[in-house]
Amino acid sequence: MHLTQKAIAERIKAIDVVIELLDARLPGSSANPMLATLTQGKPALKVLNKQDLADPARTDAWLAHYNVQPGTRALALDASIKAPAKALLAACHELAPNRSGMAKPMRVLICGIPNVGKSTLINTLAGKRAAKTGDEAGVTKLEQRIAIAPDFYLYDTPGVLWPRIIVAQSGYHLAASGAVGRNAFDEQEVALELLDYLRQHYAALLQTRYGVECMATQTGEQLLEAIGRKRGALQRRQQVNWQKAAELVIDDFRSGALGRITLETPPEFAMWLAAGQTLDAQRQLKKDAIELDRKIRFKQIKRPAVPKA
Repeated sequence: MHLTQKAIAERIKAIDVVIELLDARLPGSSANPMLATLTQGKPALKVLNKQDLADPARTDAWLAHYNVQPGTRALALDASIKAPAKALLAACHELAPNRSGMAKPMRVLICGIPNVGKSTLINTLAGKRAAKTGDEAGVTKLEQRIAIAPDFYLYDTPGVLWPRIIVAQSGYHLAASGAVGRNAFDEQEVALELLDYLRQHYAALLQTRYGVECMATQTGEQLLEAIGRKRGALQRRQQVNWQKAAELVIDDFRSGALGRITLETPPEFAMWLAAGQTLDAQRQLKKDAIELDRKIRFKQIKRPAVPKA
């Protein structure tokens, strides 16, 4: 993470446009706050990838949210489809109209969280296998420069998460999407949080996929148990295999088998972020108070005088 942050800080000096690839199912949660600081002042293109898996109405809301921000453009696409991906080149030239030709080639930095589809998009733009792809987080390890055209250079950086996620919902959403490695989260906890949101906003999709009834009074545990029984995620004595049921729900979300779902709207994420920032500020005040108290106590300790020889 530190090396990637350092590489971006060095590279950004000579960059004309920054593309941040976001997951259209969780645009707010997949936006790296460190990147906003590192690339401040540079024209930005927000690309909502995997839009074919996301709720179209919510995707439109996110595009409108980003397109009113100064120096920013936003578009949605599926990184594997060539025609929409080519629209990125035109959008970059709109953001930096003075960059074209061999004398002033366009220099674009593309960033994003792990497993968001950067390598797939680069390969689509380049028309060849220019970047390694995979369905696990952390495939890209080093910065790469790819020539999309004789006067258009794309700089790829490894996907990286920020050191502390202060929005609790973002942590669950990132885990559900596959941006976080499997060893870093508990599948059952993530599945329960996912089901709790889907029960409130996409109950019809759950009913269609699993044949279970979603009620307002139902808990996530009750819903996961019902899904486990319906889908045969059972162990001895017909007890639900909670781990298997959780993995099933997460895999169905990631693959789109549940339907087109977006886990957050701009107002929801703004509310979650404000609450997270407040809690983080309170934690920092407590930490500072503890550190100040430690320093005061240390200064008050009377050290014994050293006898003269």
